[in-house]
Amino acid sequence: MNHLSFRTKHASDQTVKREWLIIDAENQPLGRAATKIASLLIGKHKPSFTQHVDTGDNVIVINAGKIRLTGNKMTDKKVRTYSGYPGGLKTESPKSLLARKPTYMLEEAVRGMLPKTRLGAAMYRKLHVYADEKHDHVAQKPKPVK
Repeated sequence: MNHLSFRTKHASDQTVKREWLIIDAENQPLGRAATKIASLLIGKHKPSFTQHVDTGDNVIVINAGKIRLTGNKMTDKKVRTYSGYPGGLKTESPKSLLARKPTYMLEEAVRGMLPKTRLGAAMYRKLHVYADEKHDHVAQKPKPVK
């Protein structure tokens, strides 16, 4: 028996087949939706998953403004942003943040779950988040994900 017949196949940029997937985030908990989206962007759902290659799919998220936070997090939790300058810390409740920037919380939750490298940045560029049901990717014929 030849030992070369059991070689592991690694994906490369030329062999990766990317699909377009669409997720409806309406009434889904923020963390659960973000972990599912991050997993799809990384490509963990594919048998050809390779850690050092971007094997993930393009993900479209609609109704991001209608995402749900469990418990009293909508009013009690504080979202912090820091400009990097002294006195540049700003805090805001998720309720007012969703009213002002409906896609921000979901985008940041997904970004925090991706690798902090150039590969993670490439994965993040395949995320398209929309506050309502309208999106610009009808021509790509996205497949719905539960």
